[in-house]
Amino acid sequence: MKITMRNCTGLVGIAILAGCVETSEPAPSQTQPSIGSSTDISSFQGARAGQAENGLQNLGYELARTEGLTAYWFNRDTDACARIVTADGRYKSVTMVPSGNC
Repeated sequence: MKITMRNCTGLVGIAILAGCVETSEPAPSQTQPSIGSSTDISSFQGARAGQAENGLQNLGYELARTEGLTAYWFNRDTDACARIVTADGRYKSVTMVPSGNC
């Protein structure tokens, strides 16, 4: 068999396509934050407040109430409540508290 430039181009194309095989495994969730959990979000301490809000919501938390720069976030599914104090645009402290605080 004579190898020509056309054959080489075709083989390269096949090799590239072979690397693009679709798998049945789902892609990692873009909405699930890499920190925190549905029961403990204390690892959000130090995060930028504006960016972290989406992460809290993606974990099932919703804003329950605020008192000045202190916000209480509640997760109805896990009955978890967190007190978050914001300063200089960041979560200065994130403390898990009894659900009655929310």
